[in-house]
Amino acid sequence: MTTSRPRSEFDSAYAEGSTPPWDIGEPQPAIVQLERTGQISGRVLDAGCGTGEHAIYLAQRGYDALGIDFAPRAIALADQKAAARNAPAQFAVADALELTGPPRFDTVVDCGLFHVFGAQDQAKYVANLHAVCRPGALVHVLALSNRGPGIGPAMSDEPLREAFIEGWRLRVQESTLRVLVPPDTDPAWGLTPNQPADIPAWLATAEHVG
Repeated sequence: MTTSRPRSEFDSAYAEGSTPPWDIGEPQPAIVQLERTGQISGRVLDAGCGTGEHAIYLAQRGYDALGIDFAPRAIALADQKAAARNAPAQFAVADALELTGPPRFDTVVDCGLFHVFGAQDQAKYVANLHAVCRPGALVHVLALSNRGPGIGPAMSDEPLREAFIEGWRLRVQESTLRVLVPPDTDPAWGLTPNQPADIPAWLATAEHVG
């Protein structure tokens, strides 16, 4: 089971000259595929957006996209990226554990946020998502799998199945998450440090059903 990590750890990850493993400079292939197959619609929340790649990608394709993150440095970088790419994405420093209604989102994308929370915060986060999603909304969660090389807070699919119960219809499938391989990764996995690699992940899609 995952445990919540200090928030200062995430803000410091974006310090000048630093590139966290999850900041790959492009949207995750799994999120791109979701958009291409029609599984994203309407107003979109990018929860734990980091430096904004998904919100920017979706805004450039005509979606009303808002990215939130509790790391001010990440949001500052996201704003800079959006301006440089002339993308109409919006960003705000906000806490995904403090989201409140009214329902206003048709889609939520979460790439690597759910898995940093402990069980109690996972339940609170999902309850908050339910409050801000319209009926029929889809929540897509991409989380590191414990079947991978141990980069980051990997987990089984059980926390997803335990969190998205009441008010949701859930589908979980195997997927991949692209990361920049940290130098201390176990060499037995054959991954090249500081280069991008696709590692095992879970892709959960939860439909808001009331």
